[in-house]
Amino acid sequence: MAMETGLIFHPYMRPGRTARQTFEWGVQNSVACDKAGFTSMMISEHASQIWENIPNPELIMAAAALQTSQIKFAPMAHILPHQHPAKLAIMVGWLSQILEGRYFLGIGAGAYPQASYIHGIKDAEPQMLNDMVRESLSIMEKIWKREPFFFEGKYWDAGYPEETPAETEDDEQHMLANFAPFNGAFPEIAVTGFSANSPSMKLAGEKNFKPVSIYSGLDALKRHWEIYAEANIKAGFTPIRQRHAVSQTVFCADTDAEAKRLVMEGPIGYCFNKYLIPIWHRFGMMDGFAKDAGINPADADLEFLVDNVFVVGSPDTVVDKLNTLFEATGGWGTLQVESHDYYDDPTPWWNSLELIAKEVAPRVRLPGAKTTAAETVAA
Repeated sequence: MAMETGLIFHPYMRPGRTARQTFEWGVQNSVACDKAGFTSMMISEHASQIWENIPNPELIMAAAALQTSQIKFAPMAHILPHQHPAKLAIMVGWLSQILEGRYFLGIGAGAYPQASYIHGIKDAEPQMLNDMVRESLSIMEKIWKREPFFFEGKYWDAGYPEETPAETEDDEQHMLANFAPFNGAFPEIAVTGFSANSPSMKLAGEKNFKPVSIYSGLDALKRHWEIYAEANIKAGFTPIRQRHAVSQTVFCADTDAEAKRLVMEGPIGYCFNKYLIPIWHRFGMMDGFAKDAGINPADADLEFLVDNVFVVGSPDTVVDKLNTLFEATGGWGTLQVESHDYYDDPTPWWNSLELIAKEVAPRVRLPGAKTTAAETVAA
């Protein structure tokens, strides 16, 4: 089976962009990806960082719902400690119904202490945040079952009232609204991991959630799958690599030289020089990439990333780079292309998405995977 393509909208909009511009760019990307054949659109939830300012991913999903037909949406991720689980359960259920099942749920504990502080969590210890995630998810699942309960938890209280079955037509006018997810089925749940020994990958394996890796080097990516698969098997499940998604910076143009120029001189290069590279150096996030290349992390700059870490080039080059990564790591099911701020001149970005979906993805497959009859016909 060939690799699928998705987008992850962080959104990496440069400071000075208005909320409306970020919103418009998110909807435009949703529609473009749906037309290009992308299978998923993940939208981040960030309430503190100016470069990643998107506090309500569900608004973009709702706006794009009637303008798309195939692509599935996910918040990536709703930060569960930052909102009441009953409110979130109702919102998720309704949005799943609006999208008629084209929805899966990304959950997280929160990476930015400032965002937790804004939501009243002064000392955001990882263990406490993870405990809040588990309690929140338990409440949400109870509400989706629509069975009577009242729960008094460590962090939240919530319940679902008992309801007398309707016996007359008049009774039916006063029943509780059904905010369970589409067709009553719980949505697939996904979690992200970045660090080599990410606890999120263990949680995903234990709960059979969808694992999503933020690419941080070969060793980390291989370790993510090892942790996930070990926990998944121990919990009685069968790990399936096709469920694994990997988020990476990918850009495609007609030639290698043009692709590199557009990245180095365009919005991706600007974002990394101004925002991401300083963060990666400050928190040791460059170490895995430097180790792969055998250099000092302090020497890693934008050109190093373009040449050695990002997947940049013509369609043939991008295919070769991805297949090399697949051979080195065992591969994955969906490439989540990281979005960037091409709001002012979107043409190179739209062209890159089209090339990735149409000319790259069909030629990248899990090692040892057989070509299906449908793929043979399409080729």
